[in-house]
Amino acid sequence: MTNLDHVLDVRETAVLAVHLDADFVETLEETFDRRGWKINLSTFDAYLSAERRPALGALKSAVCIVFVDFDSNAAEAVETVRYLSQMLSGGVSVVAVANELKSETVLSAMRAGCSEVVKREASSSEMLETIERLRGSWSSTPAATTSQGAVIAFFGAKGGTGTTTLAVHLATSLVRRHQKRVLLIDHHPELGHVCVYLGLDGTRCHFQEVVRNVGRLDSELLRGFVARHASGLEVLSSPDLCGGEKPVEAHAVSRTLEFLSTEYDFVILDCATATEEYNVPVIESSSMLYLVASPDVGSVRNLSRYVDALSHGDQASDKVKVVMNRSSSTYAIEIPQIEQAIKLPVSIKISSAYPELVRAGNLGEPMSPDANTEVTNQFVKWANTLVGISSEVAVPKKNKKVFGMLNLLKA
Repeated sequence: MTNLDHVLDVRETAVLAVHLDADFVETLEETFDRRGWKINLSTFDAYLSAERRPALGALKSAVCIVFVDFDSNAAEAVETVRYLSQMLSGGVSVVAVANELKSETVLSAMRAGCSEVVKREASSSEMLETIERLRGSWSSTPAATTSQGAVIAFFGAKGGTGTTTLAVHLATSLVRRHQKRVLLIDHHPELGHVCVYLGLDGTRCHFQEVVRNVGRLDSELLRGFVARHASGLEVLSSPDLCGGEKPVEAHAVSRTLEFLSTEYDFVILDCATATEEYNVPVIESSSMLYLVASPDVGSVRNLSRYVDALSHGDQASDKVKVVMNRSSSTYAIEIPQIEQAIKLPVSIKISSAYPELVRAGNLGEPMSPDANTEVTNQFVKWANTLVGISSEVAVPKKNKKVFGMLNLLKA
């Protein structure tokens, strides 16, 4: 194994082709295939800049090579090179591509920060020689770092626990109270309710479509997908038809979430059943997993099972936080009993406000965090906790003992 083989084997290799034709990209793929090197190839039809940000989050730990067309627009090519070099903190090798190796083109490319200049018609063998010359910088270049927001996933212990309602109200509280950039994703395979509860048309903003386009995803393309609520919250929906949607690949979901976390302060996902296979990349990518339950026997029984399932993974177990919705409802099982049954503390308690929240969902307008009701104050306190602000909201205890129910949880 050569030194270059060792570098490629140890660190993931990302290859970006910017404003280059299909023939050149094909030669690139052939070059790496000849040596058996695995690459993560992304192509961008347009030049890149701070206004048109690419999916750099997925490249933060990668050996990265960028090939940029210097013929179509030299000024925008230079801007692309400088932007990528700055964003990847030096963890990138840039190769300029031109029809002819004119002295002015070579000089402009080198001044911008390119390591090499190759002809557009270069053969696979010539391309391989160029890549070989870059190997020293790859082995000594530190991994790039990119600032990232928090990825938070919501899962319901069973249907009807109010998971979507809580995700919607937490997201809007973060936007309205703290002016945070928040993206709310409906990660149900079909017929999710996020856009319904926000009064938005979700037919043109499917999360699955963003995932399928992750290879060319940048900030400008993303803007064309998201729906925007009047509060400033941005949303990606689930398909609103039964069946017909092809499943997306897990690695594409992971790459998409990594990019989205560089665009937003918070990325919140409203997910279907926690143990479904399509949720695996979400669980792995999330910094926090909220398990939502209500204080009844069926919900708490399911909650206990989900806690056990997620606790089998070392990474997931530290992320799990339990949310108890409708904690003040009549005949609710008391919180200490629930904590004893699930062997985990309840982190968030939301009082029962069923009529108000149902009305908000029917109107397509979440309750305002300025309403100063018991439940809205609890959402504000929750949002404050996520942004690192301490606030105390007094919540009266209304729980009543329900004798005999705890034994049912052990069944």
